[in-house]
Amino acid sequence: MNWSYWERTSWLSEVDFTIVGSGIVGLTCALRLKEKQPKANILVLERGVLPQGASTKNAGFACFGSISEILSDLKSHTEEELLQLVQQRYEGIQSLRTLLGDKNIGYLEYGGHELFLEKDAGLYENCLDQLDYANSLLKPIFKEAPFTISANTFHFKGIKENYITHLFEGQIDTGKMMRSLLHKAQSSRIQILNATEVKQIEDSGNAVSVIGADFEFKTNTLLVATNGFAKLLLKEEVHPARAQVIITKPIPGLAIKGTFHFDEGYYYFRNIDDRILFGGGRNLDFGAEETTKFGSTPLVQQKLEELLKTVILPNHEIEIDYGWSGIMGVGSRKRPIIKQLSENVACGVRLGGMGIAIGTLVGRQLADLF
Repeated sequence: MNWSYWERTSWLSEVDFTIVGSGIVGLTCALRLKEKQPKANILVLERGVLPQGASTKNAGFACFGSISEILSDLKSHTEEELLQLVQQRYEGIQSLRTLLGDKNIGYLEYGGHELFLEKDAGLYENCLDQLDYANSLLKPIFKEAPFTISANTFHFKGIKENYITHLFEGQIDTGKMMRSLLHKAQSSRIQILNATEVKQIEDSGNAVSVIGADFEFKTNTLLVATNGFAKLLLKEEVHPARAQVIITKPIPGLAIKGTFHFDEGYYYFRNIDDRILFGGGRNLDFGAEETTKFGSTPLVQQKLEELLKTVILPNHEIEIDYGWSGIMGVGSRKRPIIKQLSENVACGVRLGGMGIAIGTLVGRQLADLF
């Protein structure tokens, strides 16, 4: 290792807690640990120049689950399990808003709307039939019936005549949120090292060896908060899922406001700064998108551009400005994995595409394991 004496003693010595990943979960975990143990030396390691994965690359949806997602989840979860998931999402959003403040995360509650393509007429009718049931099930969480029928006021094409709207869903500015969270962590004297990828961890019982390409040090406790990249360090049931996104150039007079889903949630879009941000298409090739590599594929990009021009903005001249991708962590179950793996190692991963909603809760629960 080519580390100086000053680097070793100032950053990599007498570390009480090391957190791998500086996204929502990692930083919230660090803040919770500092709250519980103010004198603790806490170090956060981030593989990217900025928080990689999904925390700065997501679409910024403050969502709890569209009606079709809720009904689909009931096929593999009991009502009680589903209610616990939605309750977690609701409490997580409130926790994030309380922690950072609505202004600092750009929170706007425009509602979340599920659209149904003409080809999905059967799904649409089933969701309408189950609307009262879904509202009755979820009303105890939101104190009101969350779902309502809305007319197609934004004039999307090729869809059924109405949306099914979740009244309490909103959107945030992901960049503002992460800058505010980083500032709060740094102000709390939490050390964050970027471009520092952990390759291996070894718990000896007395301490944990943290090993990278050009560094190795020991920490008393290590917490893994890498979500989509967790498989590189752990053997837990969590898999990477890449999500590709495009954004238009500014569109004068853009009237669309809100967050929108269609095709059972595999496509999603929203307004931001007179632009449309549009992502999804993972279902076109699940195998190719189960990767930790950032990037795009012609298959998904062409489909996103086609749907943007035919469904979302059919009467506009639009230009794509640029695109990106993020890496989520998913599994066969929606419940996140928050558990102690050995005497001194724990993880908080598998957020299932709901990192904005549940990230703060997962981070706090991860910290509370110690």
